[in-house]
Amino acid sequence: MANEIPSARPPSRLSTWLELRAPLDWATVLLRAPKLLRAPRGDGRPVMLLPGYATDEKTMRPLGWYLSYLGYDVYDWGLGRNRGNVDRYMHQVGERVEELSKTLDGVPITLIGWSLGGVIARETARLYEPYVREVITLGTPIIGGPKYTATARRFADAAKLDLDEFEKEVHERNSIGIQQPVTSIYSKLDGVVNWRASIDTYNEHARNIHVYSSHFGIGANGQVWRLIADILGG
Repeated sequence: MANEIPSARPPSRLSTWLELRAPLDWATVLLRAPKLLRAPRGDGRPVMLLPGYATDEKTMRPLGWYLSYLGYDVYDWGLGRNRGNVDRYMHQVGERVEELSKTLDGVPITLIGWSLGGVIARETARLYEPYVREVITLGTPIIGGPKYTATARRFADAAKLDLDEFEKEVHERNSIGIQQPVTSIYSKLDGVVNWRASIDTYNEHARNIHVYSSHFGIGANGQVWRLIADILGG
């Protein structure tokens, strides 16, 4: 199948255990503070933040505070804990994005999603194209759905999924291109998502940018924050 990852597998157990280093990623915000404070100032555009699987808005708030400091108009996704139902969430987020855009005189919304939140952001961009300006994903499993993640078996059992069949469905969805600017920020140190699954090979204009981070730290990592600031300000 096109875009299937050769010899792919979920991250090793050791890689997953190494996710315990996430606090080191959080510390990079302080270490990179001078560069973060000198980042390009925002233009006031609306930005919506989508949390990862089993997390809620609180995990995205540090990034939101930083983007607000830069001058962006930041919004939570408003749906509480992400319980993994992409089909439901992409419509709920899409409706929220459409409503928000209309209240802002048609200004489209930039979506930033962490892990599964990035999947929801991408699907929303496809379905609600006029209302989405840009998509940035952080450690997101673009290829294979949950198949190449550390939680693959648990997720499949809980949702009663055939991982191989679901991978085909994900491939079909991905084959419908995303027209907006799209960036995937990924890490080869990711202990939850196989980094190869985070490479967007479907959209020729997609930017795939490697950073040094754990999966649980990628949304609160100084290098990542500066990258996001540069992307939005570019």
